[in-house]
Amino acid sequence: MTREKTRKIKLGGLYVGGDAPVSVQSMCTVKTSNVTAVLAQILELAQAGCEIVRLAVPDEASAKALPAIRAGTSLPLVADVHFDYRLAIAAMEAGFDAVRINPGNIGSRDKVKLVARACLANGTAIRVGVNGGSLERGLLEEFGSLPEVLAESALRQIELLESFGLRDICASVKCSNAPDTVAAYRRLAERTDCPLHLGLTEAGGAYMGTIKSSAAIGALLLDGIGSTIRVSLTADPVEEVRAGLALLKAVGLRREGVELISCPTCGRTGIDLIAAARSVEQLLRDVKTPLTVAVMGCAVNGPGEARHADFGLAGGAGEGVLFRRGEIVGKAPEEELVGALVELIHREIQ
Repeated sequence: MTREKTRKIKLGGLYVGGDAPVSVQSMCTVKTSNVTAVLAQILELAQAGCEIVRLAVPDEASAKALPAIRAGTSLPLVADVHFDYRLAIAAMEAGFDAVRINPGNIGSRDKVKLVARACLANGTAIRVGVNGGSLERGLLEEFGSLPEVLAESALRQIELLESFGLRDICASVKCSNAPDTVAAYRRLAERTDCPLHLGLTEAGGAYMGTIKSSAAIGALLLDGIGSTIRVSLTADPVEEVRAGLALLKAVGLRREGVELISCPTCGRTGIDLIAAARSVEQLLRDVKTPLTVAVMGCAVNGPGEARHADFGLAGGAGEGVLFRRGEIVGKAPEEELVGALVELIHREIQ
């Protein structure tokens, strides 16, 4: 697919925008003032594949913890700041790679100017993060349409920051429903070359939140829009990372790791296919080699239907066959089938 042409910004050792791959973000859920807990969660997120971590900085206690957090990880870090511009400046001075500010509550032009100057002095990027729940006063009455308001708010803040000489800017325009979010990002992408951070705010729990986020983020990525993403969930942030990586694979922007394909089962299925698919997915979750693995319910048609898969199994009556790139390479009883498939894969990729 053709990607949008944006400027490129640098967050630590990672590039966002331009020709850089779309990156996956998440956010710590522990108190930022608890350095030990924050660093433990950052490590867990990094091990899951997270590439950028954001931390809430709501108060001075959180700001005081930032230097120690910065010293404890090499992962790109973003400080999330609302209301108090001085906390944003503290994050920059602590060495954070970017600061997220909300035009709806960061304050006056003079305060934004101080933030911009601190960005330039410290080499810090800014994310202009517009949120449907905290818009600037009067914009909704002026423009009427929520997507237009979200885009206009971001554009005004970008223009203001650029008037102070800042170019390292990323932007987001999030609300809690997919249609308005998609419409807002499409408007914004037409009017700025800033890289865009995609997400759906307040999306919900792991199930519905993933579905809503995938609808919005997936539509935009397939349009060629978006340089970095976060699947926001009311769940363990590791689940956000896994969902984000899976989403990038689903739209063809990532190839790392295992892509599982499996049939929905039917009356011909002779094994517990649901349990088999779940087990294969879990056992191969840490494999980094790009692979397509199929778990099929019919031993007659399975290998043919999944002939593009690298490896797979197809069930029969209490047993099944193993196949590699469409060719049957073995047979095993049902209780040994998953283990035999996993063993075959590990043996082949070592």
